[in-house]
Amino acid sequence: MRSAKWLTIILGAIFCSSTAAKAADEWPQFLGPTGDGHATTTGLPLTWSETENIAWKTPIHGKGWSSPVIWDDQIWLTTATEDGKQMFALCIDRDSGKIVHDLLLFENEKPSEIHTLNSYASPTPCIEEGRVYITFGSYGTACLNSHTGEVLWSRRDLPCEHFRGPGSSPILYGSLLILHYDGFDFQYIIAMDKETGETVWKNDRTIDYGTPNGDFKKAFCTPSIFNIHGRLELISPTSKACLSLNPDTGEEYWRITYKGFSATARPLYDPALDLLYINTGFSKAELCAVKTGGSGDITDSHVAWTATKSIPSKPSEVLVGDALYMVHDQGAATCLDAKTGEVVWQQRIGGNYSSSALLADNRIYFSNHEGQTTVIEPSREYKELAVNTLADGCMASPAVAGKALFLRTREALYRIEDQK
Repeated sequence: MRSAKWLTIILGAIFCSSTAAKAADEWPQFLGPTGDGHATTTGLPLTWSETENIAWKTPIHGKGWSSPVIWDDQIWLTTATEDGKQMFALCIDRDSGKIVHDLLLFENEKPSEIHTLNSYASPTPCIEEGRVYITFGSYGTACLNSHTGEVLWSRRDLPCEHFRGPGSSPILYGSLLILHYDGFDFQYIIAMDKETGETVWKNDRTIDYGTPNGDFKKAFCTPSIFNIHGRLELISPTSKACLSLNPDTGEEYWRITYKGFSATARPLYDPALDLLYINTGFSKAELCAVKTGGSGDITDSHVAWTATKSIPSKPSEVLVGDALYMVHDQGAATCLDAKTGEVVWQQRIGGNYSSSALLADNRIYFSNHEGQTTVIEPSREYKELAVNTLADGCMASPAVAGKALFLRTREALYRIEDQK
């Protein structure tokens, strides 16, 4: 038992250090190397427009809200026809903005209808050296050779009626590719062998949703793995509950329950305060601070505080020091005290939001549907630094690599960088 514990600690250290190793120059998954919207790079431009600090702008065909992922000189993202009958993976050259691969991966005769705010290509890929992992939820998941575009394996046998459209992004952990399938009819989390695509473990949700209506069973979350006191925990938010699982086996450690459904935001962890932060999603979103440890249902014993005012339903929050920063779907930016959940400040910045917050170069970036990105200083007073406008708005979350910011709007991908 002692040997197993030390092995877990060592693997946890390797996992955490490897995710941080590429932090400055790569963006390998949804919300970056550490999955929390943090970029370690400096020298990003503060201001831009269609004519200022644009290194290149590349039109992207179809409709897709997936965020770009970046490895070496490649940028990958997904798109689909607006009717969902064709689904593509695109590779763009990071230096020139030229499209290197435009690959039709899946075709669908009768795709299900989706919500107008979603797309058939909303899940963000994940990437590592030589391989990129693409998913469109139940419509298909594939592993590609990132250099040649060759499909190494694919799966279309994972049932899930997304109903409002897919949204959960995959993550890599060791030899595993882990993905949520929380739909109208089926709800589960699966770990696949990243080399072959074969199922390693599958955990069916055993949650009391309180209703037979599948619309309240859906979720769009991407899980995160944290090293908590030497134990790796897969924190898996879904509708009505958040579970902590063993990422190697899918075994459940603990859970909390709540009223929210269609959860979307990625979880956060503050080692200094030893608190996890879980967003409950729609039906008046709440943000729960959860003390670690415990087993079974810890709702009554381990929820330290719950914040209810202007919590976003779609955008993920960002944790900076002892404060949480977020923007509500309808444009109210908020700073919360991370220890108590008390509102430090709140400011209406305008617009509508799906894109998650980004921390980079000691600035926080909020990008909206209308084409504006508001840049603020992480501070216990609201300090606006700039408001930048592009021709079209963002549904996807931003990415950072080197000294460049990569913004995907509804129609194009921009490389934004100081051109002086």
